[in-house]
Amino acid sequence: MSFKDVKFVKLGSITKWTSGGTPSKKNKDFWDGRIPWISARNLKSNFIYSSDITISELGLKNGSRLAPVKSILLLVRGSGLFNDIPIGLVEKEVAFNQDLKCIQADSETVLPEYIFYWLLGSKQLLRSILEVTGIGAGKFDTKLLQNLKIPLPSIEEQELIVKLCDSISRKIEINERISQLLENIAQVIFKQWFVDFEFPNEDSEPYKSSGGEMVESDLGMIPKGWEVKELGEVIDIHDSKRIPLSKNEREKREKIYPYYGAASLMDYVDEYIFDGIYVLLGEDGTVVNEDGSPVLQYVWGKFWVNNHAHVLTGKLKDSVNFLYILLKSINIRSAVTGAVQLKINQKNLCSIKIVLPKDITLISKYISITDQIFKKYRVASEENEALTKLRDTLLPKLMSGEIRVPLDEDGDAS
Repeated sequence: MSFKDVKFVKLGSITKWTSGGTPSKKNKDFWDGRIPWISARNLKSNFIYSSDITISELGLKNGSRLAPVKSILLLVRGSGLFNDIPIGLVEKEVAFNQDLKCIQADSETVLPEYIFYWLLGSKQLLRSILEVTGIGAGKFDTKLLQNLKIPLPSIEEQELIVKLCDSISRKIEINERISQLLENIAQVIFKQWFVDFEFPNEDSEPYKSSGGEMVESDLGMIPKGWEVKELGEVIDIHDSKRIPLSKNEREKREKIYPYYGAASLMDYVDEYIFDGIYVLLGEDGTVVNEDGSPVLQYVWGKFWVNNHAHVLTGKLKDSVNFLYILLKSINIRSAVTGAVQLKINQKNLCSIKIVLPKDITLISKYISITDQIFKKYRVASEENEALTKLRDTLLPKLMSGEIRVPLDEDGDAS
């Protein structure tokens, strides 16, 4: 049953749109302040309240703009739009850059959360109007977006839809936080042991600060009994198994197994070429983060990979988790070639210098400790995948009125 007498209105008629900006990076006074700053790189969650990049009040006045609480941030320009369309509901004031649009709802006629969920449920529609820039990035024409027709049921009906979608989305958000916390724990242990050299000594005391002997190396002072290695000595590369599929080829296939590109999940296909736990490292295109670390994907199960990501495991048994955290700690800029199209080839990747103990006992201990951490990480991620599919299936049907939110005896959503 569809909405009774529901009207359709242009999205632009019930919203206000503003653009953001980027303060000059040459002026240090504009950065590292108290204001979270959102760009395409860190618009990763559906609920926005923080960022790993911040600007100052001075930076805000000289190049950026605030997105108020309950506004919506939509990425409108960037190569990542071909993989996904990031959309976030602002829960704490944040600044944002010029690749995003801030959408504010007319609170008298529509709930901002309703517009947020309508956009989430309309990604297929949004993809149909996605354009390509002269340099091959994706872009949205703001006027086309504002002219999209959105169903506008009563506020009561909007509230029911939002309540149902929120119940799913908030669980997804909790799982995302759990996953991030688990990964952070693994990173903290790794840094303490393999970067700061404060691994437990024979007396279970931190090695370096307890007077552990340090020796000279090509990479500075390292613990006695450790050595400088090349990354190629500890990784296995499975690139020869990769098979790229064109968009047309993928469209003919049933959507079952993940299909990964250089930086993200791109699609689903009906066959797989890998089965297990692997680390994907961007080979060309999107290959390096702002802090110099490589663009990585931690993946598991049955999946397909195109030819834009290196497919890696560790030579040591069950060491994929260790390899993933090790790679996150490395500055990989020296291995990157190309001015326009960035690339990390196998030779450069394998030649990166790392420091590890000669005796694998400490590595094995780390693997043992973090095994349960990564198991819980995978469980939370798999639950999120199922919840996201459920929400994304329900949203278009809820927004069209094809299905209605059932009410309990008190008239609330059940």
